[in-house]
Amino acid sequence: MACKKILIMGLPGAGKTTLASKLVPILDAEWLSADKIREKYNDWDFSNEGRVRQAKRMRNLADDVLRKGNNVVVDFVCPTPEVRKLFNPDFIVWLNTIESSRFDDTNKVFVKPTKFDIEVKTQNSDYWAPIIAKKIYES
Repeated sequence: MACKKILIMGLPGAGKTTLASKLVPILDAEWLSADKIREKYNDWDFSNEGRVRQAKRMRNLADDVLRKGNNVVVDFVCPTPEVRKLFNPDFIVWLNTIESSRFDDTNKVFVKPTKFDIEVKTQNSDYWAPIIAKKIYES
């Protein structure tokens, strides 16, 4: 299997980080968490420009992992088609587990994806992680 850039996306509170924590060891992948990257760069700008900058940053960091020959799992909201296109994942896991988050600004800009590889509708990472891993290996 060629190395893949795997995006786990969804609203804040949907379960992205929990799912990533279960999926990463199965895939023997590196993990990039948007919250940890924002903290590292001290960049908490959630304007459209800030979200675009974060998507580019996440893309560049993930592409560095791929060049080293590793799979990479990236969990972040990725709320708009624009930032999803900028990030350019190989495989998209959409966590469609909640109707809205506690952040009104994110709820207002979030556009449900029309293109994804698997849609997760329940917050049960122990159940979903092996299913997602199998689908990634098959893709």
